[in-house]
Amino acid sequence: MTSMRLFKYITTTIACLSLITVCYSQKKKDKLPYMDSNLEVELRVNDLLGRMTLEEKISQMQMVSLSSLGFDKNEKVSPSSLDSLFQGQSIGCLESPFIGVDQIAKLSEAADDYLRNNTRLGIPAIQIAECLHGQLAFGATIFPQAIAQGSTWNTELVQRMSAHIAYEASLSGVDQALSPLFDLARDPRYGRVEECYGEDPFHVAEMGKAFVIGMQGNPEVTKEHIPDNKLMCTAKHFVAYSTPIAGINLGPNNVGPRDLRDLHLYPFKKVIQEANIYSVMPAYNELNGIPLHSNEYLMKDILRNELGFKGYVFSDYEAIWMLEHFHKVTHDKKETAIGAIKAGIDLEAPKPYAFSELEELIKDGKIDISLIDQAVTNILTAKFKAGLFEKPYNAPKKVSEMVHTQEAKNLALEVAEESIILLKNQNDLLPLKSSNLNSIAVIGPNADQVQYGDYSATKDNASGVNILEGIKNYVNNTIKVNYAQGCTITGLDNSNIPAAVAAAEQSDVVVLVIGGTSMTLSGIGWGKDIPGDYATSGEGFDRTSLTPPGIQPELIKAIYDTGKPIILVMVHGRAYSIEWEKEHIPAIVEAWYPGEEGGNAVANILFGEVNPSGKLPVSVPKSVGHVPTFYNTKPSGKGFYYKRGTKEKPGRDYVFSSPDALFPFGHGLSYTQFEYSDLKVENTKLDRKESVNISMVIKNIGIRKGKEVIQVYINDKVSSVTTPIKVLKEFRKIELKPSETKKVEFSIPIEELGLWNKNMEYSIESGEFDIMIGSSSEDIRLTKTIMIN
Repeated sequence: MTSMRLFKYITTTIACLSLITVCYSQKKKDKLPYMDSNLEVELRVNDLLGRMTLEEKISQMQMVSLSSLGFDKNEKVSPSSLDSLFQGQSIGCLESPFIGVDQIAKLSEAADDYLRNNTRLGIPAIQIAECLHGQLAFGATIFPQAIAQGSTWNTELVQRMSAHIAYEASLSGVDQALSPLFDLARDPRYGRVEECYGEDPFHVAEMGKAFVIGMQGNPEVTKEHIPDNKLMCTAKHFVAYSTPIAGINLGPNNVGPRDLRDLHLYPFKKVIQEANIYSVMPAYNELNGIPLHSNEYLMKDILRNELGFKGYVFSDYEAIWMLEHFHKVTHDKKETAIGAIKAGIDLEAPKPYAFSELEELIKDGKIDISLIDQAVTNILTAKFKAGLFEKPYNAPKKVSEMVHTQEAKNLALEVAEESIILLKNQNDLLPLKSSNLNSIAVIGPNADQVQYGDYSATKDNASGVNILEGIKNYVNNTIKVNYAQGCTITGLDNSNIPAAVAAAEQSDVVVLVIGGTSMTLSGIGWGKDIPGDYATSGEGFDRTSLTPPGIQPELIKAIYDTGKPIILVMVHGRAYSIEWEKEHIPAIVEAWYPGEEGGNAVANILFGEVNPSGKLPVSVPKSVGHVPTFYNTKPSGKGFYYKRGTKEKPGRDYVFSSPDALFPFGHGLSYTQFEYSDLKVENTKLDRKESVNISMVIKNIGIRKGKEVIQVYINDKVSSVTTPIKVLKEFRKIELKPSETKKVEFSIPIEELGLWNKNMEYSIESGEFDIMIGSSSEDIRLTKTIMIN
């Protein structure tokens, strides 16, 4: 036998022996208790934990990115890149890369196969992805941004949307969404307002619960397992992240214990106890001097012991590193690791930094192994419940042909249509009547540009329908459309304003589309921008003014001076202070970031194909000097003197203004009118264990079919500690045909009417409570008083 033949013989023999060894090891693993799906999860976790080395346990507390993998010349995942990334070791989580869905699927399949068959214990990883308003991947459906979802006030619709996002993401191997947010949008200077559902804790809790139930599945089912085509969810950002000092992202928050519980903890409590969320992400910021990622009281005493959270804690990206390098509360990696692990942080993302020191800290006796075991138990429990051990991922032949279907686009359109808010409609300028128009001007920096908000993969016009395109689609060459950009979003060049004025003068009516833009692929320290316009909203894009950016106010006034009727359409991520515009512009439409079908949705609203039904999930302040502006203020929150000042006649509370909102929470007009009547309360004298059962009659007294959001507010008339003048405690969206009447019923547990007393104990106090039913927080139609004994 030649040396070459001998070499080939030996290498072939070694390969065969390796294959036999792998197969034998796999068969052996298959017989172990942790691989037995008939056993209870706790038994499987304990069995697997007992077989793991310290190094294997710590690896479960870390994450790596699939973007580190590469393809060979045959477009298959390179084995060498798999070996380089994993080095024969399992891992806790994998980050889904921001590429096309077909490429993600290939990487997912290769990584999953490697971890099952090329590691000692075959522990699969949790693949995570951003899914705030669609999977953050090229090819997936882009739904309206979270602030727009909140504006629908339609929990059933949001539940359907999140179920579809879960379906699309699971096709490419995703197991967990880093969504949704339960932060309260109470300071519009803060750039991440667009990622929030709104300002009110009850509204945020209900919208967020709907998202989680749609994405994870029925809570009764998810107590045991995550169903097929569903994803684990992550509640963000625990806690009190969204109201930092000065509105600056990651800034300190010094909220007191009562507001912390009444406002910020409330939505997390609801989603933990009523939707069984699987993961929680702590906030970047510090709260009263202690960063959340080292805050044992909040992360253990409150989150675990008081709220009853059973899932695993996933660190925000680089937040553990920030303990040392940003917050300056630790000296080095080891001290940083100790602070985080003692606080109950189970997994460090996006890559190992401090947790790489855990093994040495254990060996040196600096931390107890029980901390590691508890963290790994939490992570493994999620993996077993998600069915990862039983469901190897096999990539479909072409994921891109299974996502972004017509059904998905129809759903994106429906969400967009229900999210759009009609703020003003003087003299019924809207809906536009095609028969009365020969020409229409579409003007503004966001008229011919899609805007999706942050955590989107693209802002390419080819990916969706902008408003100019949507209007052209609707009129279908029956009306002349005159387009002019006028100005850019942030630029200061006003040389294009005359062309916009000319377009307006040549038209019967003007649709003026202003607003902002967010980075794509945006997160902490990363993202991409489109040349020519800097991001004005999103993560880390906070503002000191709330007027439309750049010279857009100059453009608005120039178009106003033409005397043409104007519909102002706002496409952006935060509330704008448009006091001049409210006074002078006859029709104003709030579109937020309306997703890939936004242009068609706006056109359908403008021309009356769809009756607007969105309601504001935030209060709109008159100026940045009015911030914070929210509806659920305390009795003293709007001042004492009630001598509201103006520029012409100074007063008090404020000298030159009123503290009231420009547009109140819950506000939104319709092309029809709704009459409220016959409020009934089943029992006006109740004890603490009962529920407030109420009913009312709603009638559509207009000539168009429409949807109305019935809002139920409560006021504790006299309380031992101050309570808000009104608090949202129920809402429902209903649809009524012209002249149709519906009886609407609500049942509110008395438990919801409690407060945190002087001793910081939750109690329901005796006394009178007003029940207020309305179309907004300021438009109260019906009132009754009840007594709690």
